[in-house]
Amino acid sequence: MLTIGLTHYLVLAAILFCCGLYVMVTKRNAVGILIGVELVLNAAGVNFVALARYGPAAVDGQIATLFVIVLAAAEAAVAIAILVNYYRALVTIDADQGDQLRG
Repeated sequence: MLTIGLTHYLVLAAILFCCGLYVMVTKRNAVGILIGVELVLNAAGVNFVALARYGPAAVDGQIATLFVIVLAAAEAAVAIAILVNYYRALVTIDADQGDQLRG
């Protein structure tokens, strides 16, 4: 019988983090970059909960994850508002075109 331990959760979080980092580095689309940020934040949440489950403090990980979820929601709301204005100004969501907003 397979038991799921701390190592499994940490490997899952590492995979999520690597996927998020890869998306942030390779995507030129601003929405894709935001999805990568969300994956990285979810990896942090998995780490907090897993370490709280197998560590001495049982509630601290869930509270930290709750803050991560609130941070992700606030980040998404602000980022979508910025992207709407960005799209109105440039008629594209390509992140490489942002230098045209200067001047």
